[in-house]
Amino acid sequence: MFHHITVLKEESVEGLHIRPDGIYVDCTLGGAGHSERIASMLTESGRLIALDQDDWALENAKSRLAPYMDRVTLIKKNFRHLEEALLEADVPQCDGVPLVDGILFDLGVSSPQLDEGERGFSYNHDAPLDMRMDQNAELTAHEIVNEWPEADIARILFEYGEEKFARRIAREMVTARAKHPIETTGELAELVKAGIPAAARRTGGHPAKRSFQALRIAVNDELGAFEDALHQAVRCLKREGRVAVITFHSLEDRICKRIMNSYVGKCQCPPDLPMCACGKTEILTFIKRKPIVPGEEELTLNPRSRSAKLRVAEKMI
Repeated sequence: MFHHITVLKEESVEGLHIRPDGIYVDCTLGGAGHSERIASMLTESGRLIALDQDDWALENAKSRLAPYMDRVTLIKKNFRHLEEALLEADVPQCDGVPLVDGILFDLGVSSPQLDEGERGFSYNHDAPLDMRMDQNAELTAHEIVNEWPEADIARILFEYGEEKFARRIAREMVTARAKHPIETTGELAELVKAGIPAAARRTGGHPAKRSFQALRIAVNDELGAFEDALHQAVRCLKREGRVAVITFHSLEDRICKRIMNSYVGKCQCPPDLPMCACGKTEILTFIKRKPIVPGEEELTLNPRSRSAKLRVAEKMI
């Protein structure tokens, strides 16, 4: 059973400003909570296209979205191939670019993936090292931990997990794997713990949290995929279409903010210049300048939502 609490559901769907006959995209189907809410607001002439690379999520969605399947298209695809998916779905085009009214991203790993130990995402369950969101993908956490050079492991732990003890942890992994392969999440969690000084382990939650996040991001190339997809999302929005992005850690949020700001840019020319010479055009505008965060009620019901931030922007041209 796919148990997942949808984060910022009402706020994100409200941000999309749903038109009953519009075309909307859920780039991260997951537990289908956002998709179900969007589909319920569409008439038979509206359309929802939902993407996921996880077979489990897609199978669950067939059941959860059953009342709305006359207006829903499910596609197994990583969202970095957003534009390709929309072309496959035969979305109306302009100059070869598929155009939609709204696009939603809910980033990160879903609760079922975290809670089902055999997927290898969690440091709380002893399971084979995997961490693939798409079970057909080749790269696994097992390969990174057992085959990558120490310097590369340290780099991803520092860059993707913001782990200040990245070098020490990478050294523990390399030393351990020289004796025998690191096979399970339990073994890995203990090695991470050994690489962090005792004083530092007493604060900040589970000591393996940042390292497991980093490995998951690396296995699935989450940040690269998101960067590719967000640029495509802006290109595929109709005028007055909206993009809503829910992030769960600072790396994702920084990428989201940087890319959105690159499209929000206004003319930088001196005010006394007779005409614009910088060529900057305001393509997006923020619906709210500051990100939307969960309220106290949602935080109580779902502590995992604590780090969530929602940014919404509208296309101007």
